[in-house]
Amino acid sequence: MSWKFFVSHSLPLFFLFFFYSFPLISTKHNDDPTFKTMHDFSGYPVDESSHTFTPSNSISLSVDIQALQKQIDELSTFSDTPAPSVTRILYTENDVLARRYVKNLMGLAGLSVTEDVVGNIFGRWDGYEPKLTAVATGSHIDAIPYSGKYDGVVGVLGAIEAINALKRSGFKPKRSLEIILFTSEEPTRFGISCLGSRLLAGSEALAEALKATVDGQNISFLEAARSAGYARDEDDLSRVFLKNDSYSAFVELHIEQAPILEEEGISIGVVTNIAAPASIKVDFEGNGGHAGGVLMPDRNDAGLAAAELMLAIEKHATESGSLDTVGTVGILELYPGAINSIPSKAHLEIDVRDIEESFRNAVINKIHKAAKSIAKKRKVTLSEFKIINQDPPAHSNGSVIKAVVDASDELNLTYKYMISRAYHDSLFMARIAPMGMIFIPCYKGYSHKPEEYASPQDLENGVKVLALTLAKLSLR
Repeated sequence: MSWKFFVSHSLPLFFLFFFYSFPLISTKHNDDPTFKTMHDFSGYPVDESSHTFTPSNSISLSVDIQALQKQIDELSTFSDTPAPSVTRILYTENDVLARRYVKNLMGLAGLSVTEDVVGNIFGRWDGYEPKLTAVATGSHIDAIPYSGKYDGVVGVLGAIEAINALKRSGFKPKRSLEIILFTSEEPTRFGISCLGSRLLAGSEALAEALKATVDGQNISFLEAARSAGYARDEDDLSRVFLKNDSYSAFVELHIEQAPILEEEGISIGVVTNIAAPASIKVDFEGNGGHAGGVLMPDRNDAGLAAAELMLAIEKHATESGSLDTVGTVGILELYPGAINSIPSKAHLEIDVRDIEESFRNAVINKIHKAAKSIAKKRKVTLSEFKIINQDPPAHSNGSVIKAVVDASDELNLTYKYMISRAYHDSLFMARIAPMGMIFIPCYKGYSHKPEEYASPQDLENGVKVLALTLAKLSLR
């Protein structure tokens, strides 16, 4: 399948005649038929002398949903696993090809494209007051093994289509609009979630740690980055850091990854908070032995210690006192991994989160106490209990929320205020800019699996809300 996609927009000759047959006049022309034609065409009131554009007629936004769906489908072909699944791991060949595909689309949309040393990609549409801080949007395109084609991708390709829709409408941004493709939102390769946005937000600890970070094949982060064309002759990752006034606002479009919007028949989710995530690594070490040779009372089974801790995690998360507390063991590895061998070592990786740090941290403390108690009871060693990250929650900015709500109202779309229990690059962009998120429904709330799906209508609604939100924020 050819993935080249060409976008061309041309005005009818009638409009070309209008635009080139009348001189520019510096006074207001409320009754001038030329300006009335421009207004009717663009959908925005136009005052040529002041460059004031007010997004008041949102019906003029035209989304090419067929083109967007085609792009989503084409991007999904850059995968290490067969369709309908998508596997796209940081700095692999398919990741590099997917990045090239997106940069091509940015170029076709008339955006100026730049990249930083870790591969965060920026596509900018300059406003007519380019010295003002820009408004940003964006998401990620990396995908965990055997996942779907909408997570993150909607916020990147949808953002490009939002810019195209604004351009077709005749809108001119005051503040520049910038799309960011964030590097490695998923922690698949190096165990670090939101790697690109963490660095943009100025994580000095991460910048230093990445110099010694390796993946499961003992390939260093810097070696992998250089193989993909980044970090060439450059070890100082602090160059990625953004200043706190780099953007006047940031807004991310995303599938909900939960079933609430679909079940309630609501078009748009207006995110008010993003949950506080924490990641923990735990190792138990026992004695192992032959499965037939060691009687049950004599065992020091690291696998059973892990199993008991998993049940303790469920108990403490359920009894935290907060409905929003969740605890998950996403990785469990037993050594040596033979059916007839008692596990001598067990490795767990745990995810705990809540929108309130206090509830989450209390659960983490209880899990730690449980791990020590279980190790003592089962006569195994708790060789590691390491908190990898313990990020605070993020709260959406009131002005960004208002822009999303106003856009939804003007588009006659139903909306619901909601929290995001999944975390996103927005969690870290909130540290350097006023942040907001737009959710659209996804089929049965499925995500991180091949069945992940967003309907064309929901995609169109989300892109229109994003476009109009960007327009509003750019004019402030």
